[in-house]
Amino acid sequence: MESKRILIIEDDLVAAQYLKTILENEGLHVVGVIDRGREAIERLQECPVDLVLMDIVLKDDISGIEIALHHPECPVIFLSAFADKEKIDLVADTRASAYLMKPYRKKEIIATVKLALSQNKSTKSPKPLSFIELKGGFRFDFDHDHLEKDSKIIPLPIAKLRLVRLLALHRGNVVSHDSLLSYIWDEPKSSSTLRSLVNRFRSSVDAQLIENVSGLGYRIGMLR
Repeated sequence: MESKRILIIEDDLVAAQYLKTILENEGLHVVGVIDRGREAIERLQECPVDLVLMDIVLKDDISGIEIALHHPECPVIFLSAFADKEKIDLVADTRASAYLMKPYRKKEIIATVKLALSQNKSTKSPKPLSFIELKGGFRFDFDHDHLEKDSKIIPLPIAKLRLVRLLALHRGNVVSHDSLLSYIWDEPKSSSTLRSLVNRFRSSVDAQLIENVSGLGYRIGMLR
């Protein structure tokens, strides 16, 4: 098998080193190990790779799921110690190549990686997201991770930023309550907490930007 370029994005450096050793013993080229989401997004812009092995939870507020949505051109194998429905639903939206559960098993890793690489066809990759235009003169800038209007940045606390970021990543589609709750907060929260956050966003930023789809979830208002 020809050498392939693989990037490991994993917040546990011991686990990352284990993966790196396994892959290099198979003749694969690991171009780096990253434990923070923002650094990963920047690295993927500068350094095209054949495959990303990516943990879901990283050491900053950018998750592995968000990185995959930001870089749809990158084949991804997700790594996680969790198998709850909300996270799996979010992973499904990224069209990931596979989902491996921790603790890792050597044979499973090798088989999954080789299969993912064999399925990676040399087609033209879509351009990574930079920004999207939203209704009401808003736009979300993915490169700098902020919401802006008329070229002015709108300061947002982390929960509101995560809310609008995930909706912007899923532009045009409804994001379920469960998916939003799982993405925005690191601990269990109720649907009423989510409704309160959306209402505070509407009151402080814009009443029309986030649309409620009854019984399903929320959607960001797109420029028509």
